[in-house]
Amino acid sequence: MNLFARLPHYFGRTALAATAAIGFTMLCAAPNLRADRYEECHRRIAKADHRLHEAIEHHGYRSEQTEHARHNLAEAREHCWNTYHRWWDEDEHRWHTERDWRDEDHEHYHEHP
Repeated sequence: MNLFARLPHYFGRTALAATAAIGFTMLCAAPNLRADRYEECHRRIAKADHRLHEAIEHHGYRSEQTEHARHNLAEAREHCWNTYHRWWDEDEHRWHTERDWRDEDHEHYHEHP
């Protein structure tokens, strides 16, 4: 049999199999991509929350450094809310699906020096 006559058939089947494999991989990877994105939000908020705690401890509740850290935490929450309609509460260790954070949610530190 002529090899050149079978080439289009062979490449057609190979292309179909490759397309199916790529499609299957993309469908399986989609949930992992979303989990990675949520994880990025989780890390971003946790880092900003930690920096706020550190600023309160080292500079006081109403210092310039604390206000800057509080602003960064609000930005991180706002980013996650606008992107995924959820935000991570580092103090409660849970996701919120309502935009219910308070800018002054660390007021329990106000009484500490």
